[in-house]
Amino acid sequence: MSSPGLRIGLFGGAFDPVHVGHQRVAESFLNSNLIDELHLLPTPHPPHKNLNSSASFEHRYEMLRLAFADYGQVLISDVEYKLPEPSYSLQTIEYLQKKNPGHIYFLCIGEDNLESFHKWYEYEKILEKVTLLVASRPGSTSRNQQRDILEKAIFVDHEELEISSTEIRSEEQLQKVRDIVPESVARYIEEHNLYQKS
Repeated sequence: MSSPGLRIGLFGGAFDPVHVGHQRVAESFLNSNLIDELHLLPTPHPPHKNLNSSASFEHRYEMLRLAFADYGQVLISDVEYKLPEPSYSLQTIEYLQKKNPGHIYFLCIGEDNLESFHKWYEYEKILEKVTLLVASRPGSTSRNQQRDILEKAIFVDHEELEISSTEIRSEEQLQKVRDIVPESVARYIEEHNLYQKS
């Protein structure tokens, strides 16, 4: 459990599966020195409908735990799994702020997500409650975003790795993904026969 009065970054996603790109962006958020801890929040139900191309929450949580086992400032959280559906960022933020009023929370997103942030559920209320930490992305047009969003955004230096979880899930041979997922995660995928085509 976190100590009181911490600056905590919240970084959500499907993580289906977690890969080295997720590790790098986590490192960029931590290296900003704007947060003390980074909490990773896997979504309860990833958007993929094909069960053969998606891992359960339990598997995704365990892969995150393996991938970040050596990261002392990273915590894997199942808070969104426990909250009522649908899983909105605002609901998560409000729950955590009420539960831990001594902490300061930041919402950590990639610059690609900032481009569509005005479409998020109750995005204005999110901006009232947290500051956005945004991992920069070359060529992004997010700097053209509306003023109320940019005023609550802090851009974090980040060298992006072009890796797609979708491509990892579609690989025929696990050997091809061993360079882009942590070794412990590759072993887990193999042991549990995840993402195998029927």
